[in-house]
Amino acid sequence: MRLKTESKEEQEYLFNCPHAKKCGGCSYNNIPYEKQLEKKEGRVRGLFAQLPGYKNFKPDRIIATSPYHYRNKVHGVLGFKNSRIISGLYSEDSHHVVSVTDCLIEDEDASAVIAGVAELAGPFKYTAFDEDRGRGFLRHVLVRVAHSDGVKKLLVVIVTALREFPRKNDFVKALTGRFPMIETIIWNYNPKRTSMVLSDNNTVIYGPGYIVDDMLGLRFAISAGSFYQVNHEGAERMYSLARDLAGLTGKERVLDAYCGTGTIGMLMCDKAESVMGVELCESAVRDAVFNKKLNKLKNYRVLCADATKYITGLRGENAFDVVIMDPPRAGSTPAFIDAVVHSGVKRVVYISCDPETLVRDLRLFIKGGFKLQRAVPIDMFPGTGHVETCCLLDK
Repeated sequence: MRLKTESKEEQEYLFNCPHAKKCGGCSYNNIPYEKQLEKKEGRVRGLFAQLPGYKNFKPDRIIATSPYHYRNKVHGVLGFKNSRIISGLYSEDSHHVVSVTDCLIEDEDASAVIAGVAELAGPFKYTAFDEDRGRGFLRHVLVRVAHSDGVKKLLVVIVTALREFPRKNDFVKALTGRFPMIETIIWNYNPKRTSMVLSDNNTVIYGPGYIVDDMLGLRFAISAGSFYQVNHEGAERMYSLARDLAGLTGKERVLDAYCGTGTIGMLMCDKAESVMGVELCESAVRDAVFNKKLNKLKNYRVLCADATKYITGLRGENAFDVVIMDPPRAGSTPAFIDAVVHSGVKRVVYISCDPETLVRDLRLFIKGGFKLQRAVPIDMFPGTGHVETCCLLDK
C-alpha cells in the first residue's frame, strides 16, 4: 500500500522541519515521502539480491504509514535557556538542549505534556539538570501514548537527579489539571551520569502505573520500560502481515522467540493450538504474564530464558511447527538459527528492524534448507532511514 499525499506542495515539503539542522533526529528530513519510500524499498531490494540463488527475488512493495505525529513514545530533555527551563532534544553528539515543541513525528499531546512540565517547573522553582556539571533536579520527561476504547491515555515518567521531589502532590495536581488525558505518572530517580534515561527506581505517584492500548482486538499494558512499537498504525499492519504469513490453521504449536511483552505471540493465539513466548528480560516477562491475564489467553505461555539456549535444548524434539522471531537490531545468532534448522519447524516468520543483519541471518537459514518465500518492507519510521522487513521462510 502506498500513501498518497494531498498536493504537490505537501509532497515537496513534507519533512521540512525548522529544527532539523540543530536536532539531527530525522535523517530523511526534506525528502518527499514518496522518495523516502523509494529509497528504503531500493535498499531492501539491493540487499536481497545479494542472497545466493535469489538474484531475481523481488520483495513486495513497501507498506507506507502516515508520516506525521506517529511516535507514541516521546522523550524530552530539560535544560536552561535565558534563565528559564526549556524542553527539547539534545543536538547531535552533545549535551546542548535544542528547544523543540512542535516535532513533526511525535504525538502532539505527548509533546504538549513535556512542554507543560517545563512551564510548570518555573512556578514550582524546580531546576533543570546540567549534564556537564552534574547539578540540578529535573532531567527528562518520557511520555507514552495508548488508545483504549477510542480514548487516548498518557503515561508520564518524570526523571529527577535528586531523591527528594518537593511539592510532589501539588505538581501532580497541576499537571493532571492541565492535561486530563494523563492516566498515570511515574517518578523515576536516576542520579547516575549515564546516557540511560531511566533507572530501575520507579515510584508510581498518580494512577495505576500503566496504560492499556488496544491492538487488533487485544489489550496490552504499557509501563515505563515496556517494549512497544512506537508506530501504532505500522505495528498493526506488521503484526497482521506476520499473522497471515504464519499460515496458522489452529493446529500449530508456535514459538515466539525474543517475545518481549508478548504482543506478536498473543496475536497468534486465536489461530494456533498453542504459543510459547521466550524472553530474557525479566521485566518484559512480567509484562507478558500481565498481558496474558488481561486478555484471558489459555493457550499462551511465557518463559524467562535465552531464546538460543532454549531452542538448542529442544534439538530433535519437534516441539514447534512455526517460529516467530523479532530479534534486536543486531539480529539473531548462528546457534539459534542452527537449532531451528535442525528442529521440526516448518515455517519461520522473521521480523527485522535492520535489513543488513536480516540478510546475514537469511543466508544461514537458506544454507540450512529453508526457502525464502516472501519479504515485505514496512515503513515504521517515516522521516528516518530505518525500515522494518517481515519475511516468510519454509521448508
